[in-house]
Amino acid sequence: METLKDAFSLNDFSKAERIAFGLLAVGLLLFPWLGAGSFVKTVLIQFLLFSLFGMGWNTVGGYGGQVDLGEAQYVGIGAYAVALATAWWNLPYWVSMPAGVLIAVAYSFVIGYPLFRLKGHYFAIATICTSLVLQDIFINWKLVGAAKGIELPIRESPDFLYMQFKTDTYYYYFILILFYAGIFYTNRFRKSKLGYSLRMIKDDEEAAESLGIDARWCKIKAYSTAAAFAAVGGGFIVIYNLYIDPYSGMDLDLSIKIALMAMLGGAASLWGPIIGAAFLVPLDRFLGSWLGGHKGMVGLDFMIYAALIMIVSAYQPRGIWGILEQKKRRA
Repeated sequence: METLKDAFSLNDFSKAERIAFGLLAVGLLLFPWLGAGSFVKTVLIQFLLFSLFGMGWNTVGGYGGQVDLGEAQYVGIGAYAVALATAWWNLPYWVSMPAGVLIAVAYSFVIGYPLFRLKGHYFAIATICTSLVLQDIFINWKLVGAAKGIELPIRESPDFLYMQFKTDTYYYYFILILFYAGIFYTNRFRKSKLGYSLRMIKDDEEAAESLGIDARWCKIKAYSTAAAFAAVGGGFIVIYNLYIDPYSGMDLDLSIKIALMAMLGGAASLWGPIIGAAFLVPLDRFLGSWLGGHKGMVGLDFMIYAALIMIVSAYQPRGIWGILEQKKRRA
């Protein structure tokens, strides 16, 4: 009980972080009651979801310095686990979601062991390849719906066990709980033995190993943590959309967006993924609405994201959070 209390304590946060967390918590809790429209509420749900994805990516990509561009495969695993368990066996979400997380973590260990024989851009390319291969398998696998995907059976009335509700407000508060849990976990992670070991490995892997740190094992554990975050988010996508297919749940675009948000906001920082999601998710939604009616503009949104990353990185490699910290020190 004491361990659980410590895990959700604000004592490990700095004074500025406690203030920021308090303001954010109050604002997010009150938001549904401020009269915002359904589109704005959907954007905020996407912001919370991608913040969660970014926090997971940050464990291996930020603190560990391993650029993972295949995170969507774990989103897909978590999503399909919930969808198939519900469609085939009528299992509640609270059973299928943990099962999906366990499958994603087990799969990450299986492919993580050979992947972490690679370093740098070779590792990044390998994560893309594993994600694309898994997506291609699901596109052609008729047992799991192939390219058509899986639809969840719709309940006649709201059902907490299967997490089906009539309004977005319930989904909003559920993803908000996951968002808060992600912040507390990330805060504990960055100050854990694994967190410090990963930062040492990132700075100088040979020096870290000379001190007795098993670099490969530390990277695998961080990679599995990121997989768990992604699988939880994937499970939420299914109950929110009541549908999943290989293109929406395992696409390379999704992996790149997750990495971009964490890097733009500030990798290896607690608030970086949240800042990145707060910036890019609304931009993505509004750009998508605007560019959707123009021919010949497919991919332009990614060009804009890339330009933003280059501009911010040229000024401060640590992203927007690094810029804020730099201004704070100057003040």
